[in-house]
Amino acid sequence: MLVNGKQGNLISIRDRGLLYGDGVFRTLRALHGKAQHWPLHYQKLQQDCAALGIPCPDFALLSAELNGLLLQYPDGVVKLIVTRGQGTRGYAPPARVDPTHIWDITPLPDYPAHWGIRGIKVRLCQFRLSQQPRLAGIKHLNRLENVLAAAEWNNTDPNGADVVEGLLMDPEGNVIEGTRSNIFLVSRGKLITPDLSRCGVAGVQRDRVTAWAAQHNMELQVRDVGLDEVLHADELFVVNSIIGMWPIRELDQQYWSEFPIAAKIRHELNGQDA
Repeated sequence: MLVNGKQGNLISIRDRGLLYGDGVFRTLRALHGKAQHWPLHYQKLQQDCAALGIPCPDFALLSAELNGLLLQYPDGVVKLIVTRGQGTRGYAPPARVDPTHIWDITPLPDYPAHWGIRGIKVRLCQFRLSQQPRLAGIKHLNRLENVLAAAEWNNTDPNGADVVEGLLMDPEGNVIEGTRSNIFLVSRGKLITPDLSRCGVAGVQRDRVTAWAAQHNMELQVRDVGLDEVLHADELFVVNSIIGMWPIRELDQQYWSEFPIAAKIRHELNGQDA
């Protein structure tokens, strides 16, 4: 772990990331000493920092630190956190901002390979996401909504057996995302993904799928998506930068067994990861 470029795992108790969740983060996959799609993640980091008014560390600086870490840990889940840094008591941001940035690498999770081929079981979360357009799309540090949603089940509970992910809706009943993923629908030859202008997180893998649709002249719609439309889609799949893509085989007693479009996208995106 690096804190502001130095080996260590300590930050000030007055760091605003700890006190208020005042910061942003990115999570990416390292494989064979290469951080996959690092420039795309940095672009997102810049955008999220700008949205919160936090100076973003320089790309060259972060890249040098990342490359040094990958020499020691060539494979793993890489997490980069940028906070507003230390401040005095109170919510108001300090006039002078000296950001804290933290690198962490943990082992890659050992997910079953068949989840990416035969699909996963997903549940509908009771927890509803709040709407806040100012924070919509941003991967900020306050992830309590995701924590509470993910706490609704576990795989030792009969009601949570084999459940891998949960879907979150907003107060109006629109499906927004998974607890740790973005969702796509395939319906009548169209690719559909929820509008994230009011809530939710816009991930790099979501951007890669939308770019794939443009490259292959497949119609893509970004709009509000109701639960009924999700349950009657031809295919469903979730994506993030660690799992890649998982089709959904079961949701709310609805079942899917074939995922031809998801399989095609997954194959091509995996080829770009190599």
